[in-house]
Amino acid sequence: MTPEQLSTSLVAALTRLVDAGRLALPDGVPSEVRVERPKVKEHGDYATNVALQLAKRAGLNPRELAQWLADELVTDDGIEGAEVAGPGFLNVRVAAGAQGAVAATVLEAGTDFGRTATLAGQRIDLEFISANPTGPLHLGHTRWAAVGDAIARVLEGAGAVVTREFYVNDRGVQMDHFGASLMARAHGEEPPEDGYVGSYVSALADRIVTADPGIVDLPRDEQLVAFREAGYALQLAEHQSELEEFNTHFDVWFSERSLHDSDAVEKGFARLREQGRLYEQDGALWMRTTDFGDDKDRVLRKSDGSLTYFASDTAYYVDKRDRGFDPCIYLLGADHHGYVGRLRAMAACVGDDPQQQLEVLIGQLVKILQDGQELKLSKRAGTIVSLRELIDLVGTDAMRYTLIRYPADSPLTLDVSEMTSRSNENPVYYVQYAHARLSSILRNAADLGVGDDLDGFDPSLLSTEQEGSLLRALAEFPRVVARAAELREPHRVARYLEDTASAFHTFYGACRVLPQGDEDVTDTHRARLVLVAATRQVFANGLGLLGVSAPDRM
Repeated sequence: MTPEQLSTSLVAALTRLVDAGRLALPDGVPSEVRVERPKVKEHGDYATNVALQLAKRAGLNPRELAQWLADELVTDDGIEGAEVAGPGFLNVRVAAGAQGAVAATVLEAGTDFGRTATLAGQRIDLEFISANPTGPLHLGHTRWAAVGDAIARVLEGAGAVVTREFYVNDRGVQMDHFGASLMARAHGEEPPEDGYVGSYVSALADRIVTADPGIVDLPRDEQLVAFREAGYALQLAEHQSELEEFNTHFDVWFSERSLHDSDAVEKGFARLREQGRLYEQDGALWMRTTDFGDDKDRVLRKSDGSLTYFASDTAYYVDKRDRGFDPCIYLLGADHHGYVGRLRAMAACVGDDPQQQLEVLIGQLVKILQDGQELKLSKRAGTIVSLRELIDLVGTDAMRYTLIRYPADSPLTLDVSEMTSRSNENPVYYVQYAHARLSSILRNAADLGVGDDLDGFDPSLLSTEQEGSLLRALAEFPRVVARAAELREPHRVARYLEDTASAFHTFYGACRVLPQGDEDVTDTHRARLVLVAATRQVFANGLGLLGVSAPDRM
C-alpha cells in the first residue's frame, strides 16, 4: 500500500462518517489526507494527524475523531491495525500483502513509477546558465547546468510541461571586447586591457584565421566585427556541445539580439505604458519599479538613446509570458542576489503577480579542492576552471550527482578525490553500485532459470522487517518527486536514493534472495526477486531524474 492509497482510504473513511451523520465538516471532506512514515518504526507503517486538523471544525475531541477513523480503517482490506496515539495522532499498520503489493505496483508502472500529476497543467519556462558566449563555461555555470536540468526533470516528473531555456547574452560591449581580443591574438598582439585572456582566445583566433585567411586583411572596423561574429559562433557551438555531453539539454537558445532585431522591446514598452509604469526624465525613459518595492526606479532607455540591459530583461520576460509560460523561473548566481527585487518589481509593472508568474532561485558559490588546494586557474581559460576540465577531471555522473545532492542555496567545497572515489563513502558510487548490484542479482537469477515476473507473485510473503522497510521506501518515491518539484529541490531525490540504497543493503544482508546449492526455488525466492526488480526500477527512475546513468555493472 502506497501513501497515496492510504490517503484515499482515509478520505473514504471520513466520507463514510459524514454520510452516516456521525461527522459534520463545514468545509467538506478534504480531497487528500497527508500521511507520513513515523520516526519510530514501532509506531506502525504510517501516521497521520488528520484528526487533529479536523477536530475543531467538527466540534469533536481529536482523540475521539481519531478513534472513529481507526474503527473505519480496520474494515478496509490491506489495513492490519490502526491505533490512536498522543493528543489525536493515528498510527496505521498495513497488512503484509498490501505492503508487498507495492513491488507489483512499481513493476506495472515501470519507468512511470514516481511520476505524478501534482503540477499538471503548468507550462513552465526554466531559464538557467545564460552565459556570455565570450569564453568557456566555468564552475559556476556547471552547478546550474546540473541543478537546473535536474529541476526541469523533477518538474516534468510532477506533470508540468517544461521548456529549458538558455538566454544568450550576445549583445553589448562585452561582445566587442571579445572580438577585439580575438583580432589582437590573430595579429600576435596582446588583448586590450578590458579584453579576454586565456589560451582559448588564441586557439579560437587560429581556428578563425584557418577557416578564413583573408579576415586579417579586412579594414579594422570590419575585421573586429568579423572576428566577433566568427568567435561567437564557435564559442556558442562549444557551449552547446559541452552541455549535451554533460547531459544538459536546452529546448531554446534565445538570442538577446533577437529581442532588438524584432519588435519585442517596443512591445514590452507598450505593455508598460498600458499599465502606466513609464515616465521620461532628463531625456531618459524610466520604469516605476519603486511602485512595487524596488529601491529605485530603473532606466530602460538612456538619454543618448541606447537601451539598458534591464530593457532587454523586461522585453524577454514579456516575450516569455506571451509564449504562454506560467510561471517563469530564473536560476541566477550568487552575484545576482540584488537583482531579485527589481525582477519582481518589473513583473508587477507589466501587470503580473510576481508571487505567481515569476520565481527566482539564487545559487551559491562552489569551490573544488585537489590535493588540498583550491582549483582556481585554468591553462585554457585563464582565471576560471572550465566545464570541459571538470568533465575530464571528475566525470559527468560524479560531477552532476555531487552538485545536485546539496541545496542550491548552500555554498559548497568539494574534493576531487572524494568525488572520484570508488567506495561507499562516495554517495554517487554508493547509489550507482546499488543499481549495479540489483542488476547482478537479476542476471544471476536468470542464469538459474528464476524469473522476476509477477505470475504467481504472493506479496504476503514479503513480511520481514527488512522487506517492509524497503517496501515503504519504494512507496515513498512518488511523494519525494512531487515534493522535490514543488520546492524546486532535486537534492531530495539524491538523498532519498541514498537512504533507499541503505534499506536495500540491509534487506539483502538479512533476506536470502536466490537459492543456494541444490536448494529448491520457493515462492519466497520469487517474491524477493520481484522486490529486487522493483527496487532496481526505482533506482533507475531516480537516477534518471538526476540525469545520472544507472550502470548494470561496476
